Amino acid sequence: METDEYKTISNCSKGIYKEKGSKFLAFAYPVYDLETIKKIVGEKQKEYFDARHCCFAWQMGTEKNLFRINDDGEPSGTAGKPIYGQILSNELTNILIVVVRYFGGVKLGTSGLINAYKTAASDALNNAEIITRTVDNFYTLEFDYNSMNDVMKIFKEENIKISEQKFDLNCTLKFSVRKLYAQRIVAKLESVESVKVIFDRTL
Repeated sequence: METDEYKTISNCSKGIYKEKGSKFLAFAYPVYDLETIKKIVGEKQKEYFDARHCCFAWQMGTEKNLFRINDDGEPSGTAGKPIYGQILSNELTNILIVVVRYFGGVKLGTSGLINAYKTAASDALNNAEIITRTVDNFYTLEFDYNSMNDVMKIFKEENIKISEQKFDLNCTLKFSVRKLYAQRIVAKLESVESVKVIFDRTL
């Protein structure tokens, strides 16, 4: 059964792990597009330019098939994968975790690295507020002014959230509804004369 709910975090959180002089700083962020991910990773690389590694993992979408892991020079599978493992074990999506490592002079070995990155990521998530959100479809609605009353009656009945509105001879509304109810509500709106519903995105 398709779900229209998912778990993510409400805002940025931090974690830390220390082992044999090495320090692992973890940062978790809610994210909804690739540009934001690139920006955050770039900012962390710039902010911690003197660190040895800046590893990360992210996942987006309710189907959880859009993800990436990055070891940033650590032995393959020792950094990004354990970070991503914490995302999976907490059943989260629309999330990015970056872990910055300052090398302490002593090599930790494969198992030591895996544990360090896993624990740092876990600490960031333990300090985060995990929330459940609904998957929403976003639309633009175009209609003639004469259809205003019929359109607004449906918006009131369905308690639809309006994000932008422009009322003129030709009116425009931007709105979002839960994906679960979207098909029914769109059909209801399209039954009104002059109404055109344009799908924008799912988030």
